[in-house]
Amino acid sequence: MEEKQESIFEKINNNIKTSVSIKLLSIGFLIAVLLIPNSMIKSLISERKINQIEAVEEVSEKWGAPVEITGPILTIPFNRTHKGVDGPYTTKHYAHFLPSKLDVKGKLNPEKRKRGIYEVIVYNSELSAEGQFDELDFSNFQVEEESILWSEAFVSIGIPDMAGIQSDIQIQFGENTYRAGSGIPVRDLLSSGVNSKVAIDSESKSIPFSFDLNINGTESLSFNPIGKTTNISLASTWPHPSFGGQFLPDSYNITDNGFTAEWSVFDLNRNYPQQWEGKAHQISNSSFGVDLYQPVDNYQRNTRSAKYAILILFLTFITFFFVEILNKKRIHPIQYILVGLALTVFYTLLLSLSEQVGFNNAYLIASTIIVGMVSLYAKSILQSSKLAMVMFGFFTLIYSFIFVILQLEDFALLVGSFGLVLVLGFCMYLSRKVDWYTIKSKEIISHAS
Repeated sequence: MEEKQESIFEKINNNIKTSVSIKLLSIGFLIAVLLIPNSMIKSLISERKINQIEAVEEVSEKWGAPVEITGPILTIPFNRTHKGVDGPYTTKHYAHFLPSKLDVKGKLNPEKRKRGIYEVIVYNSELSAEGQFDELDFSNFQVEEESILWSEAFVSIGIPDMAGIQSDIQIQFGENTYRAGSGIPVRDLLSSGVNSKVAIDSESKSIPFSFDLNINGTESLSFNPIGKTTNISLASTWPHPSFGGQFLPDSYNITDNGFTAEWSVFDLNRNYPQQWEGKAHQISNSSFGVDLYQPVDNYQRNTRSAKYAILILFLTFITFFFVEILNKKRIHPIQYILVGLALTVFYTLLLSLSEQVGFNNAYLIASTIIVGMVSLYAKSILQSSKLAMVMFGFFTLIYSFIFVILQLEDFALLVGSFGLVLVLGFCMYLSRKVDWYTIKSKEIISHAS
């Protein structure tokens, strides 16, 4: 009787069943294919992160943006006479003076605000500033004494977002107290803030000043070191400060109950002098301060978790492969795909749950669901409760290991590297007695018969 000729599909199916090389190639191909939905999940995480940033910006508009304090700066106009074709003419110029000493003490009172499902860190700051201006020397400006407009002198304080100001700003300047008004009269140095005209005695050797600020902000507070000596002292109940900018604190103390920090910056540490005319210099790139940092937030953790997707897929598929080889079981590529899809769905489940119940609880729930689902499926396709329990223990170990890595920040790479070495060593141990050249004829084919 003439044998029925195998179709192409049947030949491919038999090759997959009996060829170890084709099986390994198909597993590699499936891992590559399953990384496509994983990249889509990473895009989804990025999209949700952008939504969080938009929520922060929306809260900032109503509560107060990140605060950067610049000032006080004393500005004194003066006239300069020029020779023209039609006779002499006068132009007005502005001399800017920075204080010789600026001391600021502040307290940050943090709060967590919700915007939909997103959490935003805001704060109220209570700042007390004092210092002094030294004798005002116009010798560098080449101007006559009678051309100086002492009566038009004003003090300005740079505040980027006026919406955060919570009370009147009273400026003690010399022997007088002035209520600050909104806006900056001359935008040579500052674009937003408050100002006040001040009375100046041109014979004064020094002019003391002080003022208090009660201002709301979001996420960060920073200062520009405009004093010849600038001393900043901050305290807060927030336990996770991140000190940034051009200068780190000279001393700080961080506990579970909050932090304290002190900075001391000198005029030699920055790139502009104590006095100049007009826009000759700009106060920029010298700010420093503190961010109210959230250590590894939900989206950072979700992104880090998704980066381990290829590792989990590889370990899962190689484990199923060794189960096939060592226990003479057969697993179809479709079954590999279903297991891989379950592992991929884990990240979507983790992301959606973390936005509601926090990352740690979400990880516990999502991993329990996926581990249980894949273990029960393994019991069905392997027809063995013992092997299913082994798979359950394996998945529990893997997801627990990934969770530990996600909790670490400084040592995540170190722990992860040692974990990979142990996994590789275990795979080498399992395969040490496998005769890969005779596996086709002795094991897989014998099972098929």
